[in-house]
Amino acid sequence: MLRLAVLPLLTLGLLNPPPALAQAPAAPGGTAVPGQGRPDPSAQRRAELDRLFEALRDAPDTPGGQMVESRIRAVWAQAVSPAAALLLRRGMRNLQGNEAAEALEDFDAALVLEPGAPDLWILRARALARLGDRAAAARDLQEALRLEPRHFGALLALSEFQDEAGNAVGALRSLDAALALHPRMPGAQERRRELQRRAEGDAL
Repeated sequence: MLRLAVLPLLTLGLLNPPPALAQAPAAPGGTAVPGQGRPDPSAQRRAELDRLFEALRDAPDTPGGQMVESRIRAVWAQAVSPAAALLLRRGMRNLQGNEAAEALEDFDAALVLEPGAPDLWILRARALARLGDRAAAARDLQEALRLEPRHFGALLALSEFQDEAGNAVGALRSLDAALALHPRMPGAQERRRELQRRAEGDAL
């Protein structure tokens, strides 16, 4: 089921990036830091993500799409410091152990260290949703999308939250936005057909 794939989508690259992908290749001619003559890592990541998202849209099949997705997750993982990753790992254990309040504290602390990491906002949104604060969870997803408008994981989580709230039309819209970025997402087309059926029923 698609919703079950969202959390691994966010965390596999953050906690265990594949060794060959953990350091994504820099774009040729990376932007130099003024006065230092060294490439700007954030600019290099943006350039690499631009190239990878083009490849993701053009992936010929599901295995090809999954391979590009893994590389994108590895680049996103580079935005999380080791200290924040430790907090994230503990938060994930708490979330999986149904200790949402403790997980929220961990993600809060991680975000103090890395407020620009979209994956942390998505994970905190999941903890907030578990605690019943869906308005705050939606705000966190919006912040994740502000930081990275192409984050298909955030769009999938938003679709899931909208569906659980009974908004099949909104859930379909968010899923379509995710599919525009990642057309070969496993299980997404089946999920889309289900949402479309319910959205059309709501419109009658």
